[in-house]
Amino acid sequence: MIRFTVLTIFPDMIKQGLDTSILGRAQAAGHISVEAINIRDYTLDKHQKVDDYPYGGGAGMVMQAQPVYDAYKAVEDKCASKPRVIYVTPQGRTFNQDLAKELSKEEELVFLCGHYEGIDERVLEEIVTDNISIGDYVLTGGELPAMVMIDAVARLVPGVLNNDVSAEFESFNDNLLEYPQYSRPEEWNGKKVPEILLSGHHANVEKWRREQSIIRTLERRPDLLENANLSKKEQAFLEEYKKLPCNVRR
Repeated sequence: MIRFTVLTIFPDMIKQGLDTSILGRAQAAGHISVEAINIRDYTLDKHQKVDDYPYGGGAGMVMQAQPVYDAYKAVEDKCASKPRVIYVTPQGRTFNQDLAKELSKEEELVFLCGHYEGIDERVLEEIVTDNISIGDYVLTGGELPAMVMIDAVARLVPGVLNNDVSAEFESFNDNLLEYPQYSRPEEWNGKKVPEILLSGHHANVEKWRREQSIIRTLERRPDLLENANLSKKEQAFLEEYKKLPCNVRR
């Protein structure tokens, strides 16, 4: 089980986003827990103000150190040891599936969501263990990136998915994108399901799916192939496929 705690000034946003569907059921079953802590509850300001003007001038406001620190300490006091604290920031390293797997091994994860022009650097130096970004763009706050990361990490926790094997065969497994999927009917809009999937020959189906993953990765995310986990036969398949003229590749 992993306990996810989100330090935020918009706790309802977190709960509404993560208390439904698969993650909602995972919480009910006790596989994960998600708690949103309102940083405003820890400010000393009677109007629940948590921000102020930045020293040195500049546009916007900066979240103050005191309420953020006190909110964090309230969480830390309930943990057996100092938890891993993730500050959601475009200045951090980019989140990916390998990092999701790494984080899924933790028992406690705390996500700190900034707003305005950021958070007082002094409290970040005091409590943050990881600076993580979900991409090279700027959002209005850290809540959406935090939910993205929690979703990606939580689905790797045993029991969260109905079919625990399914996570092993999705995009980015072995650094490959997922193969194309099909369902009933056999023919739709003049397009048929590939014959191999109707054959009932499981070994051939798995071989086809693996090759389709390699092809799809080459076409859509060739950068991933550099670190893809391919067998010698699969590497040979890839090299032969690359030699085909573009008009006959598929």
